[in-house]
Amino acid sequence: MKKILFTTLLCVLNILFVIAQGTAQITFEKTSYNFGSFSENSPKVTCKFKFTNTGDGPLVIHQAIASCGCTVPQYPKEPIKPGESGEVTVTYNGAGKFPGHFRKTITLRTNSKNEITRLVVEGDMTPASADANK
Repeated sequence: MKKILFTTLLCVLNILFVIAQGTAQITFEKTSYNFGSFSENSPKVTCKFKFTNTGDGPLVIHQAIASCGCTVPQYPKEPIKPGESGEVTVTYNGAGKFPGHFRKTITLRTNSKNEITRLVVEGDMTPASADANK
């Protein structure tokens, strides 16, 4: 009987602890970025997506998955406290890719109220031969 009461008490305390932490809410300044035109001679471009935890619990980004291996996201691994900000850095490397328009997505998995957030990067990589004609 004592074991049942003790186990029940531990379960209730764990639930109260989780509820007391609150809920995180990730809010981005913007969720898309256009690199515009850039040359195949300099195929690597980078941008930053700034966000704030507007919730009342710590925000954790569990995973950031790009739609292609040519796009690499970097994100904070430590929890972001309520009211604090962070950024996701996205690098697109068009080396070895065909020139032209591209559109890539980065899917973030978080403990936020909205668990999934998608970021989009796009641009136009111009052929190296176009630079030689200038």
